[in-house]
Order: sequence, then C-alpha cells, then structure tokens
Amino acid sequence: MDLNKLEGIIEGILFASGDRVPLEKISSVTGIDKKTIKLVINNMIVNYNNNPSRGITIREISNGYQMCSKPEYYDYIKQLFEPKQKSGLSQAALETLAIIAYNRPITKSRIESIRGVNSDSAVARLLERNLIKEAGRLDAPGKPVLYETTDEFFRSFGFKGDSDLPVFELDEIQEAEDKNVEENNAED
Repeated sequence: MDLNKLEGIIEGILFASGDRVPLEKISSVTGIDKKTIKLVINNMIVNYNNNPSRGITIREISNGYQMCSKPEYYDYIKQLFEPKQKSGLSQAALETLAIIAYNRPITKSRIESIRGVNSDSAVARLLERNLIKEAGRLDAPGKPVLYETTDEFFRSFGFKGDSDLPVFELDEIQEAEDKNVEENNAED
C-alpha cells in the first residue's frame, strides 16, 4: 500500500473515532503490522508538530492514538462549545489521584491510610470525572474495590502512559513535606 494512502487511512480512522484508537485496532483495520503502523504514526506526529500552520496533532495515549487540536489553539476552539462549569480538582482529589496513579491498583482503605483522612468524596469525584475506575476486587476479607487510573487521566494530564509519570526522589518529597510543615507553622 502507498504510504500517502496509508497515512490518509490512519488520519481518517483517528478523525472519525474522535477518541483513542488502540494500535492493535488500527493494525487490524488496515491489515498492516503494528510495527509499521507505529512508525507511520510517529512520522505523522512529527509532520503535524513541525508544521505550524496545522491546527491538529496526534497524541499517543496508552498504546493507542488520538487526533487532537494543538494546545496553542485552545482559546479559539473553546469558543465553539458551551462553557462547561467544570471546576478544577480539590487538593484532596489531587492527592488521592496521585496516590492511585503511583500505587494502582489500590483500595480506598489503603488510600486513606496513606492520606490519613477519609477519601470517600475524593474517590467519588474522581470516578465522576472518569479519571479513575474500579479495577476489580482484592481477594481479602470484605472484597474491597481496587481503583486505577483511566485513559482519561492520561489524556487530561498529557501523559502517554505510566512511563511519563514524574519520578520523585525521596529527598524531593521530604523537602516538599518540610516546606509544607513550615508554611502550616507560619500560619499558626
């Protein structure tokens, strides 16, 4: 198959889907092996990103791809849609989300043990926003629900997958905790 035709087919698939399309699905639809599809899509990504007159790009998300508008055109594009009254996540929800992202799958009781406070509303909010999902049940008394992040989490925060999550050294975490303690003591 001609490379231009293959790029056109992939572009059409991603555009029509409007959502993440797994690499395996693109491969099966086109009849082309996954390695070749990945190379072609990576080339398309470079071409989209290196052409400043293009308003779209392709993003890799959890071993799949999605066509998206470029972030620099957000202010223009948002004018097309009804303003959504979506507030940002609370500090509690962000803490809970970080714990889930770095420890998944994880139970709510383990989240609460790490945070030291009840996390019912934070977990409910994250489920509502489709940033986390139930990932089964732990084989333990009471069969507690396990939680993990979703593709929407990766999309919302601009990560391709687990490997894009920031890595923190223990001393960085301790410094941030010390700073937080100092700020709290200064407020008292």
